[in-house]
Amino acid sequence: MLNSLRKFIRLLPILLTAFILALAVWISAVTANDPIVEKTYPTSVSVEVIGQDSNLIVTSPMPVSVSLVLSAPQSIWNLPLTETDAVRAVVDLSGLEPGTHTLPIQVQIVPRPVRKVVQSPLNVTLTLERLAVKELPVNLVTRGSPAIGYLAGVPVISPVMVTVTGPATQVDRVTRVRATLDINQANQTINRTIGLVALDANEAAVTGVTIVPQEVTVSQEISQRFGYRNVVVKVVVTGQVANGYRLTNISVFPPAVTVFSADPQVVSDLPGFVETVPLDISGAKDDLDVSLALDLPDGVSVVGDQVEVLVRVGIAAIESSLTLPNVPVEVTGLQPGLRATVSPENVTVIISGPVALLDRLKATDVRVVVNLSQFIAGTYQVEPEIEILIPELSAESVLPETIEVTITRGTPVPTIRPTP
Repeated sequence: MLNSLRKFIRLLPILLTAFILALAVWISAVTANDPIVEKTYPTSVSVEVIGQDSNLIVTSPMPVSVSLVLSAPQSIWNLPLTETDAVRAVVDLSGLEPGTHTLPIQVQIVPRPVRKVVQSPLNVTLTLERLAVKELPVNLVTRGSPAIGYLAGVPVISPVMVTVTGPATQVDRVTRVRATLDINQANQTINRTIGLVALDANEAAVTGVTIVPQEVTVSQEISQRFGYRNVVVKVVVTGQVANGYRLTNISVFPPAVTVFSADPQVVSDLPGFVETVPLDISGAKDDLDVSLALDLPDGVSVVGDQVEVLVRVGIAAIESSLTLPNVPVEVTGLQPGLRATVSPENVTVIISGPVALLDRLKATDVRVVVNLSQFIAGTYQVEPEIEILIPELSAESVLPETIEVTITRGTPVPTIRPTP
C-alpha cells in the first residue's frame, strides 16, 4: 500500500502536466471554433431605478443610460446578447434616507459567459427628498374688460380645489395655484379650459411640482347692459346698375353694431337692425367701396361713436356667348417661295364675354390665323389662333378645331379679308 502511494506521488507531476496540456488543447480547439470577441454593446442600456421609497422623490438629474464594451464568444453576440432584457443597468435605492448619495450602476448580464470590459458611467450621484402633498384652492384671475355695453358676471370654476405634489422644499414654496381668464372685448358667455400655474409668495412660478388636475373649466357669464343692444346693419340700395351688368354681392363692415339709448324702451322697440342712408348704384359698372352713415332713430347712438360703416358692392358684367360663322382663315409667316392652301377656308368661332361688349363686336374684330413660319412643303393639321380686338372677350371654341394646311412651292395667294 505504501509502495503504491509512493508511485502515485512520483507520477503526480506527470499527471498534472498531462491534464494541463489536455485542457489547453481543449480550450484552443473551442476558441478556434467560437472565438472571443470584444466590442461595444450595440445599444445604450437604460438605467432602471429600483427599491425607491414611495415617500421619497429623486430631485437631481440622472443618466438615462449607460454604454458598455463587452467580451463574449461570437455565438453569444450572434443571438442571446442582443435579445430584449439580455443586459440591464440598475440603481438600487433600497433603504436610503433623504439626502445626496453616490451609488453604483449595477450591470446585470443574463447570457453566459460574458465579461464586462468598460462601463460608462460607473456611478450616479443623486438627491432624494421627501415627497410632500398640499391641497390648495384655485385662484382665478380675469384680465381685460368685456366689450362696451356688456357686463361680466361671477365666474364658475370646476374643480375649486387641486392637489400639489413634489419635493417638500418646492411644495412648501407654493402659496397659490392660479388660472388666468382673458375676457377682453368679450360679448358672449365664455366656457373655457384653462391651465394652472403654481406660484410662490412673490408671484414667481414654482417648478418641479405636479398639479392634479392640471386644468380647470371656467364658465364666465357675459351679459348685455340695460339700455344696450346688438343690431345688424341693413344697407339701403336705390337705382339699378348699368345695362348688361348685375349685382354679385353687398357686404357691410362691421355687419353689426351695439346701440344705446337713455330710454331702454327705444332700444327694445328696434326691429333688430338699423339702416344706412340710401346708396344710389344707378349706372354702376364697377365694384364700389363706400362709407355710409347710419340712419339712427332719435335718442339712439352707436357705442364707440361709430357713425359710418363701410359698404362693399360687387358688380359684374352679365356674360353670354356669340357664334360667328364663316370667319375666313388667314395664313401668316409663310416662308418665301412657298404657297399654302387651307381647308376649310372659313370656320365658326364661339366668343363669350359681357353682353354689352358682345353687342359691339364686329366681324372685323375677330381674326382666325394659322402661323406657318416653322413649316416647309407638306400637308399638316394646324390649330388656328384666335385674335379678338376687344380684350375683355374670349374665344370659347373654333369649329373645326384644326385646319388642314397644304404647303407647296410657288407664289403664295394673298388672303383677302371682307371689307367692313
